[in-house]
Amino acid sequence: MIFLRRAVGVAVLTLLAIPITAATATPPAAADVRKRSQAEGGTAGRRMLAQLKVARPLSLRGYSHRRFMPRWAHHKGRCDAREVVLARDGRHVRRNAACHPVKGVWYSPYDGKRLKSERLVDVDHVVPLAYAWRSGAGKWSQARRRAFANDLTRPELLVTSHSANIAKGGQGPQSWRPPRRAYWCRYATSWITVKHHYRLIVTRREKVALLNMLRTCRG
Repeated sequence: MIFLRRAVGVAVLTLLAIPITAATATPPAAADVRKRSQAEGGTAGRRMLAQLKVARPLSLRGYSHRRFMPRWAHHKGRCDAREVVLARDGRHVRRNAACHPVKGVWYSPYDGKRLKSERLVDVDHVVPLAYAWRSGAGKWSQARRRAFANDLTRPELLVTSHSANIAKGGQGPQSWRPPRRAYWCRYATSWITVKHHYRLIVTRREKVALLNMLRTCRG
């Protein structure tokens, strides 16, 4: 019995002597993870932005909304791109037989509004169609423009409040920024990611505005 007690005591002391490693340490707080993620996003954003061609905006001549999307493209059976995004970005979304959302809760990251009616939300093109036209999309084929307007892979489509979408209109970051400063980092990196993928130009004022927003990625 004495030997058993001594063995237990030695085992306890051994365990206490084991240093805390990365595997046993307390995981980082969610806020720290978000800050690190934002910082990494800002670094990637600055790298992609540096690769974009800086030029004067092109003419808007010939632009029409229909040159991009006479209608939303269908992606999953009866569901078009707009309906897919509403279901993706919402919570407790219920859809009818035609795939149209009839109930749900949506959060607008631009202004922080929580909306409980599909009639109060819009699916925003982060890089507006008219702005994309003046950035080089006017030279694309109709098929490429339609793919851009319905892109579910890049961060081009986002649910936002109708009021924020109207306020933004076709403006770029040098003229409009999300009312929520906390979203500036994500907004800038999304904008740059889309432009980088599609090899669109940026203006000097646009680039300066994006760099200013990327500074908020440092947490």
